[in-house]
Amino acid sequence: MTPTEPATRPAAVPAAAVRPPLPVKLVVAGGFGVGKTTTVGSISEIEPLTTEAAITEVAAGVDDLSHTPAKSTTTVAMDFGCLTIDPTLKLYLFGTPGQDRFGFMWDDLVEGAVGALVIVDTRRLDDCYAAVDYFEHKEIPFAVAVNAFDGTVEHTLDEVRWALDVAEEVPVVVFDARERGSVRDALLVVLELALARTEA
Repeated sequence: MTPTEPATRPAAVPAAAVRPPLPVKLVVAGGFGVGKTTTVGSISEIEPLTTEAAITEVAAGVDDLSHTPAKSTTTVAMDFGCLTIDPTLKLYLFGTPGQDRFGFMWDDLVEGAVGALVIVDTRRLDDCYAAVDYFEHKEIPFAVAVNAFDGTVEHTLDEVRWALDVAEEVPVVVFDARERGSVRDALLVVLELALARTEA
């Protein structure tokens, strides 16, 4: 290179494009007071969005509070939270209202969901029949999660499966809606189920 020739620099290597994580929508469903809002709140990495309203005397006459006497609020639209699984995957959680009178919202909340976690209180299994029927009818993969209120459940998982009459391929698990790790494990069951359905 002569003194009059300009120096050449190596071409800059472009930085690898960083892709945002893939958004995946899951639904948390079940009857009144089974722990849907608690589940979303326990796992969400953001302050969860909730639509809680006070239970009035009129509502108390409609909703069964015998197993949840300390419950003073109820979800009237939805709960929302999110969880980053890894740099490639982010879960968006939508909790449904539990009362039948808010059932008209479900189709909108479930739109685009790849799977659902149906939460069950074994003290009142009949409260979750509607949710199980809904996801079976919509052919959306779901798992049944028995919430261990006070750390115990009143029926075995086989008894729960029989009572709900769910297919063998539907996972039935026990979890604690108050514990982040337990909620994570239950959601991963749903996620694996949805991925298996996609690959099939």
